[in-house]
Amino acid sequence: MKTSFNTVGVVGAGAMGRGIAQVLAQAGYRVLLFDAQPQAVASAQQNVTDRWDQLSQKGRLDAETVQAFKARLVPAHRLDDLAGCDLVIEAIVERLDAKQSVFAQLEALVTPSAVLATNTSSLSIAAIGAGLRHPRRLAGLHFFNPVPLMKVVEVIAGQRTDPAVCQRLSDLVREFGHTPVQAQDTPGFIVNHAGRGYTTEALRIVSEGVADFATIDRILCDQVGFKLGPFELLDLTGLDVSHPAMETIYHQFYEEPRFRPTAMLAQRVAAGLFGRKTGEGFYRYQDGQPQRPPEPPTPQVAEIPPIWVSTRAARRPELYQLLKDLGAPRVETGQSPSPNALTLVAPLGFDVTTVAVVERLDPARTVGIDMLVEDVATRRRVLAVNPATRADMRDAAHALFARDGKPVSVIRDSGGFVTQRVIASIVNIASDMCQQRICAPADLEKAVTLGLGYPLGPLAMGNRWGPANILEVLLNLQTVYGDPRYRPSPWLRRRGAIGLSLLQEEN
Repeated sequence: MKTSFNTVGVVGAGAMGRGIAQVLAQAGYRVLLFDAQPQAVASAQQNVTDRWDQLSQKGRLDAETVQAFKARLVPAHRLDDLAGCDLVIEAIVERLDAKQSVFAQLEALVTPSAVLATNTSSLSIAAIGAGLRHPRRLAGLHFFNPVPLMKVVEVIAGQRTDPAVCQRLSDLVREFGHTPVQAQDTPGFIVNHAGRGYTTEALRIVSEGVADFATIDRILCDQVGFKLGPFELLDLTGLDVSHPAMETIYHQFYEEPRFRPTAMLAQRVAAGLFGRKTGEGFYRYQDGQPQRPPEPPTPQVAEIPPIWVSTRAARRPELYQLLKDLGAPRVETGQSPSPNALTLVAPLGFDVTTVAVVERLDPARTVGIDMLVEDVATRRRVLAVNPATRADMRDAAHALFARDGKPVSVIRDSGGFVTQRVIASIVNIASDMCQQRICAPADLEKAVTLGLGYPLGPLAMGNRWGPANILEVLLNLQTVYGDPRYRPSPWLRRRGAIGLSLLQEEN
């Protein structure tokens, strides 16, 4: 059953506008599509009808249905043609002055009961509606590209938006098979805000020389299950799109350290290296495919030395079992390593150098292994060496942990490993969003999994690997770096301290 809307106007016939018009027409609505450039409307209409014809040719739509869809998608030649619409969705250029101008014109045309919605991805709803006589009827309705395939829509209430308007829009979204999530009017809303932890932290890691971008992509895909690594994702989105978004959110949050961009991205944008669209970004592309550098070969080692595991290692019993399964020739169990032993540490948040100094281990024989994620759940192992680690000890550890065929990445020393830093940042930002009441935890999880394609929602990630462990990683990173970007959210701190689920709302 349809909502109380009958005729919907869409202003803007670009990729977003045409996608919105398509799903609305498919849901049974009469859609009037307008653009200041008449040829854009004709192009959009042709594009959408071609999609329907293709679906018909594949047997996924019958001819009668396609004809009904086409009849509902009507070109509007003037903005005045939208006067009879009871809902108008704006999907024009992401510029505050342009959007304010459109809504001022629309308010003078439509009836007082008509609802107005903006598809903005980064601008304040309150600011867009500041000049309206009736700002209570304006809300954000943020779709993702491509609209028919991306099944989440953010419904955003401005400071003066009537809650009933958001409810009607949420009902509309459900009608065409998408999932609405309710967000407050804050920079980035839900998806673009929560997504800062993934790419922004990965950029910091590569800028510190810890590992190259291809290695970081491999680690996060293989250890955590992301479909795309952060650098392949940046190339896909377009660096010219991602970098301004990072800067906007950083400045809108008054230079919050968690969102601080890096110069590396700005330099590539200045050079015109935007990603797939230009044939080169972080990767070079041939026929649309990234040209990944080959992985370093596993070193050939004549003999594996005795192995000693730190008494403070994370997942220590599991690490002992792994060494046994890999056929380590001799695993020492004393309180300290013998003079020739390869010393393994598995810190959470701390760097290998700090652990060697604090535990009074020989740094030349000390190698770190990331054990935040249980080994059976990963497709890759990650080792870290400190500046003094001997090459023979590094190669012995690499060869040993690659014995069963699982790939091994060896990175340079830093506070935390790649996975620890990125996951902790993702969970921390999401927890802070809950602390600020930007959205409900359940909506945050739905928005991120559907909008960003993460293998788990951010809060589910925190639960999966332990709120207490994530908290420990952040506190130790804060100690190593002295940087407030690793300051734990109060939401996470409380739950990590008492073992409460991150998905549970507070009373």
